[in-house]
Amino acid sequence: MSSGDILLVDDDPDLLKLISLRLGSAGYRVRTADSGETALAALAVVRPGVLITDLRMPGIDGLQLFDAVHRQHPALPVIILTAHGTIPDAVSATQRGVFGFLTKPFDSQELLQLVASALKLAGDLPQASDESAAEWRAGIITRSPTMEDLLRQARRVADSDASVLIFGESGTGKELLARAIHRASPRRERAFVAVNCGAIPEPLLESELFGHARGAFTGAVQAHKGLFQAADGGTIFLDEIGDMPLALQVKLLRVLQEGEVRAVGASQSIAVDVRVISATHRDLDAQKASGQFREDLYYRLNVVSLKLPSLAERREDIPLLATHFLRKLAERYKRPVSSLAPDAMAQLVAAPWPGNVRQLLNLLEQAVALVPTTMIPASLVQNTLREDASALVPFEEARKQFERDYLVRLLKITGGNVSQAAVMAKRNRTEFYKLLQRHHLEPSMFKEGKSG
Repeated sequence: MSSGDILLVDDDPDLLKLISLRLGSAGYRVRTADSGETALAALAVVRPGVLITDLRMPGIDGLQLFDAVHRQHPALPVIILTAHGTIPDAVSATQRGVFGFLTKPFDSQELLQLVASALKLAGDLPQASDESAAEWRAGIITRSPTMEDLLRQARRVADSDASVLIFGESGTGKELLARAIHRASPRRERAFVAVNCGAIPEPLLESELFGHARGAFTGAVQAHKGLFQAADGGTIFLDEIGDMPLALQVKLLRVLQEGEVRAVGASQSIAVDVRVISATHRDLDAQKASGQFREDLYYRLNVVSLKLPSLAERREDIPLLATHFLRKLAERYKRPVSSLAPDAMAQLVAAPWPGNVRQLLNLLEQAVALVPTTMIPASLVQNTLREDASALVPFEEARKQFERDYLVRLLKITGGNVSQAAVMAKRNRTEFYKLLQRHHLEPSMFKEGKSG
């Protein structure tokens, strides 16, 4: 029985029902759409494993639907059915990237075989020889169609040894995706070694990656096996590859070309069998153009590129992620599981999130540490967002907040004496009163504070 989701599109209600029943009896979850327009709306909500569509339909036909889908979800397999099948139609469809083309009336088994092949290609079906493959994406929390499409691309490339370059802003989960690719690969039983190329000082990075011989430099009292050797047979993840110094880029390129490493101070090289996944938040095209990143290394690393969306591009995942993080934080701090007030959740969904998933986790950890009850209010979320220096607010809101905080500080210092506060602010008394009225501040509120 398959666990795949299928979106079936046909303007004939009888055929739609018949094909849906056939697929459903084979164990597939089937959603239906009676037009190309309806199908595009459905795809915006949930990303299926396979799209099956009639060719001839009023409005958006099957090939137009494929073109629209392929622009947004290039890894989604599309199967086209038609009663008007011709060789030119089939050739045109397959040349454009359609996965399969069947002419009505078609044999049910032929359709089921085509669907199974499409789902396997898309990464929706675990390999029969590996039960753990179904858990390859464990820890990646999403219901975003964009993320689902990315994960299918990742699952597809995992079976090969092709080098993968993951692009994405800081905090989007690049290492999490790299680990998932490793878990889905034939190397899953061997080591996954992660190294942040930007976090290790340049003089030490070569030794960390490739190792060093005894006596290679002051302090090298014994030989050290590098991370490439530690990852032999498995996967090495080179995070922030854009921060790697040029001199080391040359040596890394040699390792990738020759499949062997030479430790610092050693006279002989050692063969290594390592799959390389790298990641960066930098614009490597710009770095190539400026000479900061070697073009030959770029193409070695970027056999397959995957782009992780920012959290702002997958806002539908924020409630899921928040609930997941709150449960994990409750376990860590041995506290009752917290929940977010509805208006607090609304603020999370609307926030800018320049720090992405990492920033969301940090904010929730602060909230759990500060909240006296199990319900996290909107005020606490708002305050934490404001205190986060990276969370930019609109200019007008920032200016109002600054003015209010500034006026409050002055009135506290002067104990509510408007004349003194106006002098300190270098504003006349009338103008200062207008500022106070704009922010609903009463000088009397601060009188007690001075005497205390």
